[in-house]
Amino acid sequence: MLLNIFRFTSGLAAGATSVAGPMYISEVAPANKRGTLVSFNQFTITIDILLAYIFDYFLIGLGEESWRYILAVPALFGVIYLLLLLTSFPESPRWLLGKGRKEEAREVLNKIGGEVFTQEVLPAMESALSADRSKGKVAIKEIFQGNTGKIVLIGTLLAVFQQITGVNAVLIYAPEIFQAAGAIKEDSMFQSMLVGFINFIMTILALRLVDTKGRKTLLLWGAVGMTISLGYLTYAFTQPVQNGMMVLIALLLYISFFAASFAPVMWVIISEIYPNHIKGTAMSFSTAVSWLCTFLTIQFTPVMQGVLGMSWFFAIFCFFSILAFIFVQFRIPETKGKTLEELENELINNPEK
Repeated sequence: MLLNIFRFTSGLAAGATSVAGPMYISEVAPANKRGTLVSFNQFTITIDILLAYIFDYFLIGLGEESWRYILAVPALFGVIYLLLLLTSFPESPRWLLGKGRKEEAREVLNKIGGEVFTQEVLPAMESALSADRSKGKVAIKEIFQGNTGKIVLIGTLLAVFQQITGVNAVLIYAPEIFQAAGAIKEDSMFQSMLVGFINFIMTILALRLVDTKGRKTLLLWGAVGMTISLGYLTYAFTQPVQNGMMVLIALLLYISFFAASFAPVMWVIISEIYPNHIKGTAMSFSTAVSWLCTFLTIQFTPVMQGVLGMSWFFAIFCFFSILAFIFVQFRIPETKGKTLEELENELINNPEK
């Protein structure tokens, strides 16, 4: 019982961090580096996943009490994270301006980009915040109305597609998938580590491309790559005997395309397209929906595997990847190189332009 209580508490903390992290980064980052810096949030998640696979691989053999050591590892990193937050992170300059602390906001901006950068950015921030104040306190229903509602719907659907294309099901059940393809348990754990490593490496690629090639381009190529990989896996598991090496390659390709596209870019886009005065509320809503889809995907994965079989398991995610491509092509705007104030003006105030 006590273990479940603390698992629930850690889930609340993870949910809050998943909202606050990208939002904070988007508010302190210069426009030409914002995509890369927000993507670092996902980059750290891939490091966490890789380390989790590695620690599990080496700790799982320590006997019946090994689960205690496995839980102790994230607790240690949590303490380190808390200490860094308390000692090294400045407040968001937009938040400081909103609280009337202009000089502190100026100091933070100077540290980020220098005096010239501050002179360019600060007036636009003040103008946007002044407009926000005139709108008053945000009611929940406001984020679902008018042009704002359309943008929140777009961001939330992107968060949904990030999850229902199956990544968490693949990452969490990777050992079972490899065993279904004929790998023994020890090999399946090692292959799962390889999945985590590829996830980590391809996120580095996304960091290099997101501010040069653009958000939409990465999403489109990611959806194409995931569709092809999942299509092959669907075919492979219709065969009486699977080629274990080809299954491994297809899974690694699927993870590669996801890690270089939907994994980081979703967080970049929803941190950019939501207006400042609703950003916290809207990102909380989109993230909550994303976590709900994560829960449902993971919860029903054993059912899909057991009742429908592996072939249908991958076919369903392949279908959603095709839908994700269509959605991105026709609904996701390109946000590369634009300030948050420019995006708000284009998407909310002048959506027809």
